[in-house]
Amino acid sequence: MDVVIAGGHGQIALRLSRLLAARGDTVRGIIRNPDHTDDLRAAGAEPVVLNLESATADAVAGPLAGADAVVFAAGAGPGSGAARKDTVDRAAAVLAADAAERAGVRDFLQVSAMGAGAPTDASRGEVWAAYVRAKGEAEDDLRARDALDWLILRPGRLTDDPGTGRVRLAEPPIGHDAVTRDDVAAVLVALLDEPGVRRRTLDLLNGGTPIAEAVAGLRA
Repeated sequence: MDVVIAGGHGQIALRLSRLLAARGDTVRGIIRNPDHTDDLRAAGAEPVVLNLESATADAVAGPLAGADAVVFAAGAGPGSGAARKDTVDRAAAVLAADAAERAGVRDFLQVSAMGAGAPTDASRGEVWAAYVRAKGEAEDDLRARDALDWLILRPGRLTDDPGTGRVRLAEPPIGHDAVTRDDVAAVLVALLDEPGVRRRTLDLLNGGTPIAEAVAGLRA
């Protein structure tokens, strides 16, 4: 499999790259900062330096040519303001989907967030509201695309604990809890391998079901 990961230096993206490369898949990671190229190569991915906040859809489509799937795992990250929640978590996701269509890559997996698009508690502040809104609008854009076989994955609270290999994976809502980044990456691999699970929005938490079984249970 040939997979392009947008936001290739993210913590989930690097884990995903390692898993895919370890089994012999080709991985390309789109990154903004050229200083991160060595980290991607160490994870088994070929770095593509491209700023998704300023690039055109045609420019992004070039590196996607020939890929079997695109995984959008970019995010503005902690410490960013409301403006970058929009330019990365929404606009860059829309750009990546536009580019996938132009490159003829139908398989598109988007890492979103639990509660995307839902009303937010004002006490959590403007930046959180902007993040939830941006993720929700990116999801809405993807759902409207007939040219993509899309899947939206909404992990719960992310942790750096070792992966458990066991999850709860179902259409929302499934409650609120944590999931390890290791397990998110492993679920993405399993979903890439299961094209029968598409055009779905899935919540993900740690749970009691082995990942392969959880994904197989969703097969159309």
